[in-house]
Amino acid sequence: MFAPLILLACALLVLLWLRALDGASRILSERAAVPYAAGLARWSQRAVGLLIVAIVASLFWEPDKAKEVPVVMATQPDDGLWHAPDSMLIPSLPNAELVIYGRQLVQNTANFLGPQGSVDRRTNGMNCQNCHLDAGTRPWGNNYGSVASLYPKFRERSGTKETVVKRVNDCIERSLNGIALDSTSREMRAIVSYIAWVGSAVPKGEKAAGAGLMELAYLDRAADPVRGKNVFIAKCITCHNPDGQGKRNADGRTYLYPPLWGPDSYNHGAGLYRLSRIAGYVKANMPQGATWARPQLTDAEAWDVAAYVNSRTRPAKDLSADWPNLAGKPIDHPFGPYTDTFPEAQHKYGPFGPIAEARAASANTKKP
Repeated sequence: MFAPLILLACALLVLLWLRALDGASRILSERAAVPYAAGLARWSQRAVGLLIVAIVASLFWEPDKAKEVPVVMATQPDDGLWHAPDSMLIPSLPNAELVIYGRQLVQNTANFLGPQGSVDRRTNGMNCQNCHLDAGTRPWGNNYGSVASLYPKFRERSGTKETVVKRVNDCIERSLNGIALDSTSREMRAIVSYIAWVGSAVPKGEKAAGAGLMELAYLDRAADPVRGKNVFIAKCITCHNPDGQGKRNADGRTYLYPPLWGPDSYNHGAGLYRLSRIAGYVKANMPQGATWARPQLTDAEAWDVAAYVNSRTRPAKDLSADWPNLAGKPIDHPFGPYTDTFPEAQHKYGPFGPIAEARAASANTKKP
């Protein structure tokens, strides 16, 4: 606004100066009895006059608002599900540096904590993001949407009230087959800060729609690893290779696509070693390009390929302290003992319906 006003003032001064110069030249010409060339002065004054008009017009001109290009911010689909806040807003947070670092740790865990990590060597080479898709923000992608809102909470697996720190270390020890982080370390504080930011819009005590993993209806048969192998060959080997060992990035230190079994994969204490967990994960997100709204596998295919993946060898973990209350053990936990008489194989592959019915009947008989 000030620049046009300054230009206008300068243009007016120039116009006055030209007029004064024209008047002086006219008088001198008359005294010298010579013709006065008025054309040049007239055109100079007109040019300055036009400049003044343009400057005045610019003071009153407003751009066409409809043609302005708005600042592009992330939009949320109108699908009724929870969606994470816009990551473009992170730099404005008071703890932005810590949240950004936490996001980097989730996306590229192996770079920092893997077998050749720049900070420490604690994990198996996979990234948190391999299980918690899009850095834990994808609906039905094992996201962090309701972690901050629901923790601390009691968990049957440990028989204790757990904090977010305990939950994070569970993932590191089980899904990343690694060594727990110090609860006061910068890395743990960063991950917890990032998780808190991801779920910051979810009210305390509430579970957001689309949080965690999709629940699939039980099959009326056992999940079949043989059928699952055929699904794996048809749908999964492009990313995970025929041997299930995934594909590494060019640096050789990290995975572009994670191994689904073998020494660098999740151990048998991980949540995805429960068939219902991995089947729901696969159905909503796999293979590449699938979404919960546009799945590429049937429910049966998801159960079967999950059975095939979890039938393969992987690291073991001491689970002796898990499920101190056997009645709280999920029906698809693949290791006994149980409070029922169903065999371990059925608890691993199903059919799960009869187990669920028997458990419900038992609960009803215990009611006063």
